Amino acid sequence: MRELMLGNKAAARGLYEAGCCFISSYPGTPSTEITEEAAKYDEIYCEWAPNEKVAMEAAFGACLAGQRAFCGMKHVGLNVAADPLYTMSYTGVNAGLVIGVADDAGMHSSQNEQDSRHHAIAAKVPMLEPSDSAEALYFAKKAYEISETFDTPVLLKMCTRVSHSQSVVELGERVVPVKPYEKNIAKYVMMPGNAKRRHPVVEARTKALTEYAETCDLNRVEMGDTRMGIITSSTSYQYVKEVFGEKVSILKLGMVNPLPVKKILDFAASVERLVVVEELDPVIENHCRALGLEVSGKDVLPICDEFSQNLIAKALGEEVPESRALDVPIPVRPPVMCSGCPHRGLFYTLKKNKCTVLGDIGCYTLGAVAPLNAMEMTLCMGASISALHGFNKAGGPENEGKTVAVIGDSTFMHSGMTGLANVAYNQSNSTVIILDNSITGMTGHQQNPTTGYNLKGDPAGKIDLEALCRAMGFARVRVVDPYDLAACDKAVKEELAAAEPSVIISRRPCALLKYVKHNPPFTVDPEKCVGCKACMQIGCPSISIKNGKARVDETLCVGCGVCSQLCRFGALGGSCGKE
Repeated sequence: MRELMLGNKAAARGLYEAGCCFISSYPGTPSTEITEEAAKYDEIYCEWAPNEKVAMEAAFGACLAGQRAFCGMKHVGLNVAADPLYTMSYTGVNAGLVIGVADDAGMHSSQNEQDSRHHAIAAKVPMLEPSDSAEALYFAKKAYEISETFDTPVLLKMCTRVSHSQSVVELGERVVPVKPYEKNIAKYVMMPGNAKRRHPVVEARTKALTEYAETCDLNRVEMGDTRMGIITSSTSYQYVKEVFGEKVSILKLGMVNPLPVKKILDFAASVERLVVVEELDPVIENHCRALGLEVSGKDVLPICDEFSQNLIAKALGEEVPESRALDVPIPVRPPVMCSGCPHRGLFYTLKKNKCTVLGDIGCYTLGAVAPLNAMEMTLCMGASISALHGFNKAGGPENEGKTVAVIGDSTFMHSGMTGLANVAYNQSNSTVIILDNSITGMTGHQQNPTTGYNLKGDPAGKIDLEALCRAMGFARVRVVDPYDLAACDKAVKEELAAAEPSVIISRRPCALLKYVKHNPPFTVDPEKCVGCKACMQIGCPSISIKNGKARVDETLCVGCGVCSQLCRFGALGGSCGKE
């Protein structure tokens, strides 16, 4: 049976067919749908973990128990999970363990352009890299075979274009191998004496995997015109095929760590000019140079951003067909918080009070863009609170009375708690604002430990944020509704003035949640509107100015009422903005 599938859905199907029984992940674009699609198979236990490190450790425990396991994350999530990954390379596995990581060349939804192949090299674990949905399914299954044959976790590297594009896959049957757990202290207890004996095992395994890479079907040669030979992988392979067809010879690498040696040398010897086409860092290119080969790569292709057919054609001297030429400029559509977004009122308040705002990762990062411009730092998950502590310790009272950290509820569960513990333990006079919108918003409405529901929407354990903050040592914990600007203003002023650490919880569900009931849209009374544009200060996409008067798009407005609180002339009306 054949089916058209997204790359992430195909990877999930591969996990199912391979007999995966346990999945623990943390949502991160572009990896999220792998776990969401896998959760549709009742035979697989699936969960959202608080963060990627926990997910990987849980998956390791499941494979240790004898069931094939998986954990998924985006590239920056692999940084969080690097601690267990590097040691799991030493312990090896029991049942197969596959780790899905999705890179985001072009930074469509990420704070950096990271090449996850470096983690595979440094951790000394194999990495497979599919180039379409069919390979995503096959490689997921193959990864378990490699994992159990070579006693190693295996990285399955996706990318935005493969994760979110569709191609045809061939469906197979599910097979569930189970391995009994056997006590083995020397293998699984990584204290120094045991770890010292495991390191040579890792090096021997790398040699064996390199030999495997020479002959396995994951790496293949497609001979065409021998005047140019291109070594490539992932979505770059698709671009090369579309641009050149049979005009070049191709070595398509599906196993990108460890890389083969003889296969590359033989391919290089069969062509006149050797080129490596790979997005981001010159990993394959550097490997070729280490083998003594003369090769083109980053001398003609960029090291930044994702590739395209046109980019590759121009860089390698191929004429761009008129059908692919696009000379018309495409209008820029800047990102913006949704109509009724609960974060908008809080950010307006912070801007009004001229606060220095240290931010975090989530849709609330949009608080940094015009017209709010109310965020001055975003680094990584959880960094807002830790950075606030350092900022205030270094700057003293001058910083303490005007600086806050903002962090979402899911991000707080991910890695904000340890930063908050640091504030409590080392007593900086810091004000932390938890933006609780009752969901993990940026990645598409996934549940988290504060929502009371699990991945499938069933009732689950719920963490009480107020009780947690008080248990961590905060005497000042208060909750505000971000739709109420006066209450937000009062809370921010009072907590910044307090001479002790404090937490403000800005609580209002995401406006896009299906269960949220909206008020009727607001309207503008043109007789009262004087065109002062005060309502434009919040950057709501429902509001515009036409013919010198404010105008509300009733198809977008959710009646939150924040704009009406800014209008001194009573021109905006329709609902009170409160439930």
